[in-house]
Amino acid sequence: MPHRTTPKVTNNIAAALLATAFCFTSGAARADEYPSHQIQLIVPFPAGGGVDTVGRVVAQKLGEALNQQVLVINRPGAGSVIGVRDGAKSAPDGYTILMLVTGASLPPDTGYDLAKDFSPVGLIASIPIVIMANPDVPVKNMTDIVALAKKEPGKVTIGTPPSPTLNYFGAEQFKSLTATDVTIVTYKGTGPLTNDLLGGHVMLAFNTLPPAIGNIQAGKLRAIAVASPERLAAIPDVPTTGEAGMPALDIVQYYGLVMPAGTPKPIIDRLNKELRTIVTSEDFKKRIVAAGGGPAPSTPAEYATNIAREEGKWAALIKQLGLKVEQ
Repeated sequence: MPHRTTPKVTNNIAAALLATAFCFTSGAARADEYPSHQIQLIVPFPAGGGVDTVGRVVAQKLGEALNQQVLVINRPGAGSVIGVRDGAKSAPDGYTILMLVTGASLPPDTGYDLAKDFSPVGLIASIPIVIMANPDVPVKNMTDIVALAKKEPGKVTIGTPPSPTLNYFGAEQFKSLTATDVTIVTYKGTGPLTNDLLGGHVMLAFNTLPPAIGNIQAGKLRAIAVASPERLAAIPDVPTTGEAGMPALDIVQYYGLVMPAGTPKPIIDRLNKELRTIVTSEDFKKRIVAAGGGPAPSTPAEYATNIAREEGKWAALIKQLGLKVEQ
């Protein structure tokens, strides 16, 4: 008599298929009901800064689109590592979003892997670094800066926020590209940096535009070059570093939204759709342009490519120059 195991095996397969179908169905149902309560948006930088400002605009408009409050939670520290780490450890249920800025993987021992621990939602904006000078410094272009640095080794001072910001690494890259001996002076933020640049305590700055644009327009500071492939709409007369003969000096921060890995794809897709609508709206474009950047709508896949490319680019530069990354 044959051994009768077939019915049991068949029943097990049927049960597995039923369970799988239930998971897909229940996941879809949850996605359809999303969001059912408040969402938190982690901004891994202090309140009041440029990243926080953009984050709050996105949170407000995303909340309006989703008909649920999106609450901004500031978790600064260690070059954004603390907030990003909290985002990585959050439940992948669609109720935690993280605002990511280029450079989050550069500090050592972060405790997360951007490629494995997050699901990209989409890009928000690109914010390039602007090289600027106190008007009393006899430089009007990048060639003048290099000539002055070579004429007076060690005497030209460049102010930047501290490592691990791209401002700082960009200044180090400038030293390497031009083979000049300049002194990098670090500040806790772009506010104190801009004040010291105005006061003549530092000669040059690798700065962001928002804290300085009023003084640039008033002639109290001189914008020398925009470290990106394209000019900024807010200061259209200022050339790019490429136009100044230094195309390799490409220092652009990218802001975007990510969620913990494992967040259901329908939720990611829904948020991407809403985010792209926000980023391409005329109101948002005006705000980003005023902040010295440009809107950068993308798909999740395009943002994943951006993260891999930009983080890899700066990690390679740090290794090449033998730089120390601090938290």
